[in-house]
Amino acid sequence: MIHFPLRSSVRNVLPALLAALAILALPASPARGQEAWPTGPVKVVVPYGPGSTPDVVARLVNDQLSKRLGQQFIVENKPGAGGNVGTAAVARATPDGYTLGVTISGPLAANTLLYKNLPYDPAKEIAPVSILATQPSVIVANDKVTGETMPQLLEALRKDPGKYNYSSMGPGSISHLAMQLVAVRSGTDIVHVAYRSSGDAVGALLGGDAQLACLPPAAVVGQIKAGKLRALAVTSEKRSSLMPDVPTLAEAGIEDVQADAWMGMVAPAGTAKPILDKLHAEIVAILKMPEVVEQLKRVYMEPVGNTPAEMSAVIAADLKRWQPLIEKYKISLE
Repeated sequence: MIHFPLRSSVRNVLPALLAALAILALPASPARGQEAWPTGPVKVVVPYGPGSTPDVVARLVNDQLSKRLGQQFIVENKPGAGGNVGTAAVARATPDGYTLGVTISGPLAANTLLYKNLPYDPAKEIAPVSILATQPSVIVANDKVTGETMPQLLEALRKDPGKYNYSSMGPGSISHLAMQLVAVRSGTDIVHVAYRSSGDAVGALLGGDAQLACLPPAAVVGQIKAGKLRALAVTSEKRSSLMPDVPTLAEAGIEDVQADAWMGMVAPAGTAKPILDKLHAEIVAILKMPEVVEQLKRVYMEPVGNTPAEMSAVIAADLKRWQPLIEKYKISLE
């Protein structure tokens, strides 16, 4: 075999060329893929049906994420078992940034106490990203209830224990737990009547089958404006800017009954931090957009956009608030 000697210039270049080819042959590093995220459609699981509050918020935020990131963010509704079905789907998903979720407090806090066999562990399998929006629950009364204010209502409740009942969106719902806690904090006895939705709960109020309820503003503001229901208090820490004339429960002397109905973005635990950071930054920017703020205001919600750590703290506070109540009254959904 005849060997042809390489010229010195070629010999000098060859090692660098081979090294470059070796680098090109390597698979793309995770960091590069994370920086490029998203490169395809992103599924956003909502564990409630179309038209529900988390569904409305998810679609509003998804629309803006799609525009800003150049890929479709698509809602997939997976209702069932108080939000557990959809939340479990997020927990079991591959943590690659292409499955996210928009949910409420229940599946991340109270459901861990209400269900003996929860199909996921939110503390270990769900990564909080940010609370998107919040709204206070509103305690309302129909015309069969004595008293124009919360203190007057409490006086009537104490005078006739067990005379009044309240409708809720179902056992273990925030509308149930909040009113049960009001009864505990005020030393009164109010009978619980469970329904399947906020619409059914409002219907019971208007039909006289229930006298009181603690419900989202969007469900009751129309009836309040029409004079068919009276707003007595909001369950937030301070008065809502969207309903500034309605006092808080604390103003009526009932402390620590905060039952804000918040909606938050979550991801499967193990999702890469660069992806979560990018998603969080986009969400914060979206929730500052005037058109988004206005759209939320129309449905009586306020934007939040807090950090994952702050969202985790809210979940922990919710769990601490509801645990003694659920355990004392042995509230269970199984």
